[in-house]
Amino acid sequence: MTDESKRGTNWQNDELDAIVADYFSMLRAELSGRGYVKSRHSAALMAKIGRTHRSVEFKHQNISAVLDELGMPWIPGYKPKLNFQNAIFDAIDRYLTDHPGILEALPTAPPAPPLPAEVFVAPPVARASSDEMPARLRRLVRKFDAVERDYRNRSLGTAGEAFVLDLEKHRLKHANRADLAGKVRWTAAEDGDGAGFDISSFNLEGEPRLIEVKTTNGSARTPFFITRNEFAIAREISAQWQIYRVHLFATAPRVFTISPPLENSLRLSTETWRASF
Repeated sequence: MTDESKRGTNWQNDELDAIVADYFSMLRAELSGRGYVKSRHSAALMAKIGRTHRSVEFKHQNISAVLDELGMPWIPGYKPKLNFQNAIFDAIDRYLTDHPGILEALPTAPPAPPLPAEVFVAPPVARASSDEMPARLRRLVRKFDAVERDYRNRSLGTAGEAFVLDLEKHRLKHANRADLAGKVRWTAAEDGDGAGFDISSFNLEGEPRLIEVKTTNGSARTPFFITRNEFAIAREISAQWQIYRVHLFATAPRVFTISPPLENSLRLSTETWRASF
């Protein structure tokens, strides 16, 4: 039952902790392929904290928006919505600090590559200058750095490369180039990481397509690292080299491509320096 005294008031910490925990319970079910009913979760939560259905739904969408900024998967049924109450950042911070495993969640079963026409999408457009991130959210993004997290997560990187390997074979077979599909190689697995690309494939004319795979559970906007070697290789063999940016990997994998010169598509900033005497 709705507590009428709460209408139009800010959510308190205990309420925020409750809805964040409930959201992640649904997200875990989503990633593991277990069934769940969002309306039942909402009804139980409303009975517990006395908030309206509209308020609960909006807060769920707020949580999705924060997870999107953190480069994490979010529940597809709760499309990200801004206009945050700042206290939601602290509640998510508390939950992730106590449950760090969810930060590197992978789907229970590797996603099957969909048809090429479905999986390849356009790159994201640049943010509008008015889309300023709240300071508290910016601190949260720095604390749970998606770029560093994705870079360290070898299971995610390997799963993304395997996905692209299958995708490339499927793409070529679908275009009646089974002869080329049989020659696609997982270069990073067979030869090591030093080549400057992960997958050796082909375009439909049989010319080499050398693919560096960058995978995230987050959205298309999630930043990523490019190594010095990858940048150099991209310049040396620019006609053949491409980035496949795999995103939304844990829920509904999609891919956009980036071709050199990288400076034309990406805003590149220095993160580390090599120090020597």
